[in-house]
Amino acid sequence: MKIALDASPLLLPQTGIGTFTAELASELACNPHVELSMVALGRSTPNTSQVPDTGSCRIIHGWLLSRRLRWLWHHFSVPRYEWVGGSTAVFHGTNYIVPPTSKTATIISVHDVGFEHQPPQCIPEAMHHKQSVRFAIRKGATVHTDSQFVADEVAHYYAIPTEQIVTIAPGIRLYPAGPHPVPGSPYILTLGSSDKRKDLITAIAAFNRIATEFSDLRFIHAGPSGDDDPRLQTAITQSPFQQRISQLGYVNQATKSALLQDAAVVVYPSRYEGFGLVPLEAMLAGTPVVTTRSSSIPEVAGDAALYAEIGDPDSLAERITQVLSCSDLASTLKARGTEQAKNYNWATASHKFLKLYRDATNN
Repeated sequence: MKIALDASPLLLPQTGIGTFTAELASELACNPHVELSMVALGRSTPNTSQVPDTGSCRIIHGWLLSRRLRWLWHHFSVPRYEWVGGSTAVFHGTNYIVPPTSKTATIISVHDVGFEHQPPQCIPEAMHHKQSVRFAIRKGATVHTDSQFVADEVAHYYAIPTEQIVTIAPGIRLYPAGPHPVPGSPYILTLGSSDKRKDLITAIAAFNRIATEFSDLRFIHAGPSGDDDPRLQTAITQSPFQQRISQLGYVNQATKSALLQDAAVVVYPSRYEGFGLVPLEAMLAGTPVVTTRSSSIPEVAGDAALYAEIGDPDSLAERITQVLSCSDLASTLKARGTEQAKNYNWATASHKFLKLYRDATNN
C-alpha cells in the first residue's frame, strides 16, 4: 500500500506532534506491505533519524513544498498532490493540513482545536489551522483525532457526522536514558513548551509554596520557548527560590528519559490538551504524576494521576506535597501509571492506522 505522510513536523525541534509523526513513520516504514513517502513542506530536510532505513521509504522536500502551497491549496486547489508526489493510495496530513488530490484518499490529524477557542491574533497559526481543517473536511477528508475529547470538539465546531471522525490514540515509547543533565537532589519536573495553555506560571507558584518545607527540592523545566516565555522568565526571576529553578530548553529523547526516570514527581498543570503525552511518558518511566482535570487529560491518565484544580497554585502545591510526603501514595500512583501506560503502544496504534487507511481508500 502506498502511503504519503506529512513529515513537516520533523523540520522543527520535536515536541508532541513531531513525536507522533516520527513514531508513526517508524512503524509504517517497518511494515513490508507499505511503501512510505515522507513529504516535508519546507526547504530543509526533515529529521528522520528515528525512522528505520528499510529501503521502502522516500523523502520529498524542496523549495516547491513551502508555505506558499497553503495559499494555492486553499484558494485554487492546486497543485494536486499527485503532481508533486506521484500516485499514492492515501495522504495522511499529520499536522492540520492535507493537499488537494485527484484520486488519493486523505486523512487529516486534528490533535486539538485550541485555535478555535481564541481569536486568530492570539495564536499566529490559528487562521492557517482553521482554513486547513475546513478545506480538508469540505473535500471529504477523514478526520483523525488522538482522543474522544477532541473528536467531540471537532464534531461541534465543524458540524460533521461522527462517522467522518476516527479516534486513534498514539502509542508511547521511552528511549534509553542518557547522562543526567543536572544530577543531585530531588526535583519536580515539567516538560513541554512554555505556552500559556501549559500554565507553567502556576507550577512555579506552587513550587514557591512548598520550597521551604522541602528545602532540598528543585524545580526543573525542559522544553522549547513558547508564547508565555516572558511571563515565565519574570516568575522565575521573582521567585525567592530562583537558585533552585533550572531551565534546560529543548532536550533530546535520551535526556528526556533520564529526567523522567529520576524525577520525584512530574507536574503537568495544563489548561488544555488534545491528548497529553507527558503524563503517559512519566507513567511509563515509573514516576508519579500530578496534573489537572482539563480537556482530554482525565480520559488519557485515568485514575493513575493525582488531579489539582486548573490554574490554582494552592491546589497544585497540596497535591505535590501529598506525593512527596506519602511514599505509599507515590507507590500506588507508580503502579497505576505502569498499568495505564500499557494501554498506549505503537504496535496497536499502527494497526489501527492501517485499517483507517484501507477504509479511506475503499470509500
